[in-house]
Amino acid sequence: MKYGIAIRNMGPQSSPATIRACARLAEQAGFDAIFFSDHLCIPPDQTEGSGGRYLDALATVAYVAGITDRIRIGISVLVLPYRTAVVTAKQIATIQELSGERMILGVGVGWMKPEFDALGADVHQRGAVSDETLDVFQHLFSADVPGAFNGPLIQFPSFAFLPRPKRPPLWIGGNGAAATRRVLKYGDGWHPMLPADKLKASVEDLKRRARESGKPEPEIIVRRGLRLDDREKLAIARDRLIAEQEAGATYFILDLGRYPDEKSFGNSIDTFMSKVKI
Repeated sequence: MKYGIAIRNMGPQSSPATIRACARLAEQAGFDAIFFSDHLCIPPDQTEGSGGRYLDALATVAYVAGITDRIRIGISVLVLPYRTAVVTAKQIATIQELSGERMILGVGVGWMKPEFDALGADVHQRGAVSDETLDVFQHLFSADVPGAFNGPLIQFPSFAFLPRPKRPPLWIGGNGAAATRRVLKYGDGWHPMLPADKLKASVEDLKRRARESGKPEPEIIVRRGLRLDDREKLAIARDRLIAEQEAGATYFILDLGRYPDEKSFGNSIDTFMSKVKI
């Protein structure tokens, strides 16, 4: 199993100094990747925990790529309907190029209606917009000068799409049938929010469908919070990791919640890597 770590790009922990320190600690500890979350327009009644302070996920990934050397940098998950497809593809290609192809792109359709409203995006079209955005990504990353694109929602003429690095691994977020359909059509991984006791059957079904369609089995990513405060909680955390692996998870993202500072973050990840990781 591979291990990632979520770093807060929201709230008081999202200062440049704290993000820098946490990113370097995660790289030194041996995590496979760092992940950030995506919100753009938090409504006033949803600011508990962040105070309304939220750094743009793509800009934060680019920043962290520049201060690290080996660790991969990803988003868990980027809300596709919030952004225009071509500009987003260009930003992704740029980050991928400048980071030495270290980006991991988790994507989702979103859920927070006030955020859609603030951005002028139609929440009822989020699935269709996400599908067509993924079609655009496939189209643009396929050639240096891809042809014109004429979808029902997005159209553009042929243009040079350079630089054109290897497309980042694409992880599809979501629990339902639409999400697993996107995994089989577009994705390299599935990033559901299902608990371990409900994950196994869904993973087995998805892997079967992948084999039948001639696709490689997808990475299965889970993101969980774990308590690491004492010996008893460490034993519970290790048992949870084993359960996630037995349910089919191949990639575990540790979410430490609202750690107060980089010292607490560093102590927690050292504890996880030395006493919980399997």
